[in-house]
Amino acid sequence: MTGSFDFSGRTALVTGAASGIGAATARFLDAHGIAELILVDLDRPGLDQLGLTCKVQPIGGDVSDPSLWTLLAREIPGIDHAVINAGIACGGALVDTDIATWKKVTAVNLDGAFLALRFALRLMKRAQKGSVVLTASVSGVKPLPGTGPYGASKAGVIQLAKIAALEAAEWGVRVNAIAPGGVETAIWDQVPMFKELEAKEGSREAAFAAMGKLGTPLGRYATPDEIAGQIGFLLSEMAATITGSVMVSDGGFAA
Repeated sequence: MTGSFDFSGRTALVTGAASGIGAATARFLDAHGIAELILVDLDRPGLDQLGLTCKVQPIGGDVSDPSLWTLLAREIPGIDHAVINAGIACGGALVDTDIATWKKVTAVNLDGAFLALRFALRLMKRAQKGSVVLTASVSGVKPLPGTGPYGASKAGVIQLAKIAALEAAEWGVRVNAIAPGGVETAIWDQVPMFKELEAKEGSREAAFAAMGKLGTPLGRYATPDEIAGQIGFLLSEMAATITGSVMVSDGGFAA
């Protein structure tokens, strides 16, 4: 199956699967033959709206809660792939960031990533195979003002992926990260600057277009489906010798 996007007979975990990149990745895997998806999101009803044709095990829960992963470890016998994608954003200068905001963002983005990754690696070590992609961000590669907790947590996700890749290589397990730049997802609704721009431009579409033109050499933001295809590549045998890498997909922003 080398050089193929065929995921037939496989099981994949996707966190943050109810919307955005997670939902797009679930649909990508479904379209490419995945047998079963284990989908995790706080928005449990949203998981039922994805319109998937494969077997789905939808799980409502907080990825930063260790008890969630303890429960899943008892119920899930094995997985072939994992997309560790759940995340939240915030905006504001460090001097204006309170500790509650810092803890909330890092709990989901970094603690949650660690717990999900550990869960996936334990199953993959047992099977001596598998591939993992963690969703980081260009904010974890290029420092940007106003992104303190988010950027720091995503830099941590990148380092986590690199360490895991070294540790898991002997089991035949690959671990990579993807670092998107601007993507047209609902995470922007958590950023005050975007809400102001949306009001100014008159629509979400116009706001995204304006940010893309000003913020990337390519002049546009990515769609969730485009990022999902890149994640699919990293999960697949087409990336059989790629591990410990960070795919920066930012329209040239960090170049």
